[in-house]
Amino acid sequence: MPEQTLAIILAGGMGRRLHPLTAERAKPAVPFGGKYRIIDFTLSNCLHSGLRKLLVLTQYKSHSLQKHLRDGWSIFNAEIGEFITLVPPQMRTGQSWYSGTADAIRQNLYLLERSNAACVLILAGDHIYRMDYAAMVRFHREQGADLTIACMQVPLPEASAFGIMSVDDRHRVCSFDEKPQHPAPLPDDPSQALASMGIYVFSTEVLCRELRADDGPSDARHDFGSDLIPDLIRTHRVCAYRFGGALGRVIPDRYWRDVGTIESYYAANMDLLAPLPPMNLYQPDWPIRTYHGQHPPARISQGASGREGRLVNSLLSSGTVICGGSVVRSILFSRIQVDEDAVIEDSILFDGVQVGAGARLRRCIVDKHVQIPPGERIGHDPAADAARFTVSESGIVVVPRDYRFD
Repeated sequence: MPEQTLAIILAGGMGRRLHPLTAERAKPAVPFGGKYRIIDFTLSNCLHSGLRKLLVLTQYKSHSLQKHLRDGWSIFNAEIGEFITLVPPQMRTGQSWYSGTADAIRQNLYLLERSNAACVLILAGDHIYRMDYAAMVRFHREQGADLTIACMQVPLPEASAFGIMSVDDRHRVCSFDEKPQHPAPLPDDPSQALASMGIYVFSTEVLCRELRADDGPSDARHDFGSDLIPDLIRTHRVCAYRFGGALGRVIPDRYWRDVGTIESYYAANMDLLAPLPPMNLYQPDWPIRTYHGQHPPARISQGASGREGRLVNSLLSSGTVICGGSVVRSILFSRIQVDEDAVIEDSILFDGVQVGAGARLRRCIVDKHVQIPPGERIGHDPAADAARFTVSESGIVVVPRDYRFD
């Protein structure tokens, strides 16, 4: 039952490959989709799955994340045993910060042991997906498992980025290889491999016993995929849960993205603009919750010369004004100003960005509170962009927060 489950969300990731979007914030706090933060998807899954006991383990540059959870997620009632609690590193077991996924849990074992939870659900706070965790917890109990791992099929060329599993016909995991150089394909489909999603349900007693068994920092198993799971497969019942169950009254949802690079982050945002988006933000019975600022409605208006603003296949958040400019296939967060004759194409603009008259932006991500001067060009001259900004392999230009133009 969800009420007997403690959820722990790992949210301390540095997100080095997302720099400079993570220069001032942890990866789970990076804005996404016009109004959300990445962690909102995991938290919303918990909410809709009936989970009301949540620990969020933070570490790297956590202020932005803490503020977001305070403003947008102070919804649980402690008087009836509900909570969402931020847990920073406290060095309760030594003088080190969290040194891996398993080590982060080990340093907070006292919270598990006093929770009286039968199961512990361990989640990452930096993926984009919908999932009914309650169904996975039920599966874990029905199978009599000590550990259940959520998994999905991935193309074989991409499989080396994941923990790769083999499973028998009774759902039992037979092997687990973390980020193998030569991943094993599925027996019935050599083009695919079975990958761990980094979502685990542990029986609390088993998890606590295994982590307590480590003698000390030199012997400790720091990571689930590299250390703990391969050991448990040999000694315990470890089962695989296939991702892709139905959510509410809709067809099964099989969209899952690790937005760990500029390329994957940009692509996941642009997925929202597809004619039939693989992630449907408008599903009424599984909405994504977030913090809503008190902003006026978005507006598209004429510029001073009478030129009409233009919006084509884009997401527009509250408080944004397009005043005679054009926005095409783009995602605009809140309180953005687009002045006359400015053109924004295939771009993502964070809160508070101002785009001056006649500016041209193409295939770029602009972080918060940047003022684009009139006539500026970004995404049109690769050499000029590379001299000033971070540019991805495919040419996506990232303008950092509070950047000031000369």
